[in-house]
Amino acid sequence: MSTNTVTASTPIAPALRRLYFVRFGFAVAWAALLFTTASKLGPISVTLLVLYPLFDVAAAFIDVRSSQATKSALGLYVNITISGVAGIGLAFAAASGIPAVLRVWGVWAVVSGLTQLVVGVSRRTLGGQWAMIISGAISIVAGTSFVLQAAQPNASLVSLAGYAVLGGLFFLVSAVRLGRSATAV
Repeated sequence: MSTNTVTASTPIAPALRRLYFVRFGFAVAWAALLFTTASKLGPISVTLLVLYPLFDVAAAFIDVRSSQATKSALGLYVNITISGVAGIGLAFAAASGIPAVLRVWGVWAVVSGLTQLVVGVSRRTLGGQWAMIISGAISIVAGTSFVLQAAQPNASLVSLAGYAVLGGLFFLVSAVRLGRSATAV
């Protein structure tokens, strides 16, 4: 097998499946917590905002560990960098208000969505990656909408909770599809 080709019979599929289930659970729990605090920027909401991209960094590190020999590893390293910068950016943006947070989150969603789309395409032979490809494309659109929402009066963080839930659902679909791909081999 080439190091650039990943199939469902490789050990990466079970590792990704477990990781995707964890990412689903985290996204749903995070969204529920943010939804209850989204009306203003306080200590809990700011912590949650910074935590989300940092969790993405941790998840990407785990993914890289199981994907070292594949061409998707480069995209994962890019995602680690982007998400790390986003976590720092969100910490600073929170001091300026919700519109600034939406702008930073929006830019992060666009760039990380593009990265997710590229990684998903590079893993398409693995199975279960169409959900990741679609999720990446939706993230690009959602990120643009967050930047536009920042200019609206009464900008809110509620849409970020919805974004996380949708992203979590795509991770769930991909995890289920990866399980089906692995059993079909």
